[in-house]
Amino acid sequence: MRRSRRRTRSKSKWIGRLFFIVFVVLLSVAGVTEAKVIKMQRKNGNLKTQINDIETNKKNLAEKNKKLLANIEEKQNLYKKKMENVKIAYLTFDDGPSSNTQDILDILDKYDIKATWFVNAHKNLEYLYKKIDENGHVIANHGYSHDYDKIYKSVDSFKENAKKLEEFISNITGKPMSKMIRYNGGSNNTKSHRYGGNDIMTKIIKEMDKEGYVYFDWNVDSTDASKYRQDKDKIVSSVLNYSKRKKQANILMHDLNPKTTTVQALPEIIEGLQKQGFIFDVLSENSYKPQFKKVK
Repeated sequence: MRRSRRRTRSKSKWIGRLFFIVFVVLLSVAGVTEAKVIKMQRKNGNLKTQINDIETNKKNLAEKNKKLLANIEEKQNLYKKKMENVKIAYLTFDDGPSSNTQDILDILDKYDIKATWFVNAHKNLEYLYKKIDENGHVIANHGYSHDYDKIYKSVDSFKENAKKLEEFISNITGKPMSKMIRYNGGSNNTKSHRYGGNDIMTKIIKEMDKEGYVYFDWNVDSTDASKYRQDKDKIVSSVLNYSKRKKQANILMHDLNPKTTTVQALPEIIEGLQKQGFIFDVLSENSYKPQFKKVK
């Protein structure tokens, strides 16, 4: 009996200890779990705060962006209004370079003006093409050759002539040539009819349009091509008189060896145009395009 009681007491003690251990473990687990819960709650609180901050920042950025866009639109509108009243002169020189090119460059440099050259191919003058390009002027296409009988006998011969010049200029400047072109004699010339028929210019313009070329005629004639060497004062008066009522003046001049009076007239032309309120720019494919012959 005594042994039985002892055993019973011993079991009771172990059971009690076991319950105590389980209780302690449960408390410990509960404590850990509670700590994790508290930690997670804190994290959630931090995340909510961060989300709120992000939302606030988004609203602030949206407001700033709205104000910035409104400011940009206002400036664009002001710029458009200003540009509506701006008069732009484009000085263009055909057929060069020549013995006059350096003098023209020096004058343009003096007035800090850039011009556009519609050039032909002149071997042994590569250094002048480079100077035109390096000085920030634009070189555009006037064909490798200016011989009407060769270039206007067919569409293919004209296109080949233009592409040959492109290759010639690109080899000199090291960069692709612009797609701006001026047809020899203008887009409405009739000399071409002798060699390719009455519709040759229409055919050429359509084909060159397909090839991505943009053609420019002119709306101010300096008249320096009317004579072998035109009178300097005649050149000046022609340019200034024709430009008076223009908002955009595309001025035709020539850069050939005999055209020394064109060089002499240039300073007076520039100063006269400035007095008329003109600023100066180079042509680009997006510039105003005087075009004599419209082809559908």
